[in-house]
Amino acid sequence: MLILLLVLEAIQVAILWLHDWVPLPPLNDVRAVQGQDSTARLVVVTVVQSLPFTIGFALTLLWLNEHRPAWVWDWLWISNVVLLLGQLRAWWLPYLMRPEPQRAARYRAMFARTHAFLPERNGITPNTLHCALHGATIGILIVLALLPSGLR
Repeated sequence: MLILLLVLEAIQVAILWLHDWVPLPPLNDVRAVQGQDSTARLVVVTVVQSLPFTIGFALTLLWLNEHRPAWVWDWLWISNVVLLLGQLRAWWLPYLMRPEPQRAARYRAMFARTHAFLPERNGITPNTLHCALHGATIGILIVLALLPSGLR
């Protein structure tokens, strides 16, 4: 279970740090994303969204085979629940429940040329890279819930 946790955290951290900066066509469109936001804003967003999960990943590595302090367990849970809530708000609620035309237009400008396997709904098509990130977040929470108490 710990190896799975590490793999999911590594995927999550890699996507968060790199998806707006390193071209991985057809999974992302760096030029389109950078055309929507200034470099300074993208730097701030990248650091703010990536740092908590990088710290969590480092803490998991640090206490890999030992009983983690309770605050590490709390850090992993809280940061990933907050991220999942943000992902639901930014992607899945507008996709599944209520149209947000401005968000849909922004996402089309940034992600129209990226790979997606889901159909468009409410003007939004969650792309494959974001689905992978969201899947990793859910996977991390599942693994945390299933970890034996001796490894928490």
